[in-house]
Amino acid sequence: MKKKDGSTKQTDKEKRQFLTIVRRALREDIGRGDITTNAIVSDTDRALGIIFAKEEGILCGVDIAQTVFEQIDDTIDFQKQLDDGSQLSPGVTIAILIGKASTCLTGERTALNFLQHLSGIASLTRQFVDRAQGAIKILDTRKTTPGLRLMQKYAVRIGGGSNHRFGLHDMVMIKDNHIQLAGSVSEAVKRMRSKKRKQFIEVEVQTLAELQEAIDSSVDRIMLDNMRAPQISKAVDLIRTTAPDTEIELSGGVDLQNIAEIAGSGADFVSVGALTHSARALDIALKMKPLGAKAI
Repeated sequence: MKKKDGSTKQTDKEKRQFLTIVRRALREDIGRGDITTNAIVSDTDRALGIIFAKEEGILCGVDIAQTVFEQIDDTIDFQKQLDDGSQLSPGVTIAILIGKASTCLTGERTALNFLQHLSGIASLTRQFVDRAQGAIKILDTRKTTPGLRLMQKYAVRIGGGSNHRFGLHDMVMIKDNHIQLAGSVSEAVKRMRSKKRKQFIEVEVQTLAELQEAIDSSVDRIMLDNMRAPQISKAVDLIRTTAPDTEIELSGGVDLQNIAEIAGSGADFVSVGALTHSARALDIALKMKPLGAKAI
């Protein structure tokens, strides 16, 4: 099963899960109630709020932020000014909120948490994509925050990257521990094919000896894991010469400093765990004023 999904559209499954995640996040944050807001702000008080960027980056999660506020109060007027994937710069307005002040205050942190985290992932992904200059496809990994995988992988797509497998269930990937327990690459592939004869198979290799076994086993994709540049060059040449239809993926030690060099290796894909496990949150804020006050 090939995972080359670069679509930026939310699937129906993603929309359902995003709603579930939002509801869970609100229960976690609000608990028995927003005691500070309830004491200070009247239920009839109305406010104007502006969500805006404080630094450059790629926007992701604006529809999720809207869902946060609408789950608290479906009368809130959430006026989206930008769509996911938009380029942000300091001071740019992302959305305008008009409605109950209590709704704006209670939903503020949860909405910003999603916006900042997902925009951070999209922004980092875009940096990798830009430096690769189309020479190699940037993939994410399963190194995600438990419970947030679909959101984080959506953010990768918004940043211009593509999704690798979503879980253990949707793609065969034989890794180092599988090989160790099976005894060899060829034995692991043999056992896999005895159960799933028509399944797309990817194998992770760390040495040229393992690579040769993977080539001899006629797998669909080979991941060159934690290899240095000279070894990658030899491996890519060997695959292209002896198994030209086999896809090549690189993994391990990839960062913004070496992605340009890696992109020129001749491989098809590079998987980057940092996209989801190490992206810095983008600085996004929400400022509010009583409705009718001077413009923010």
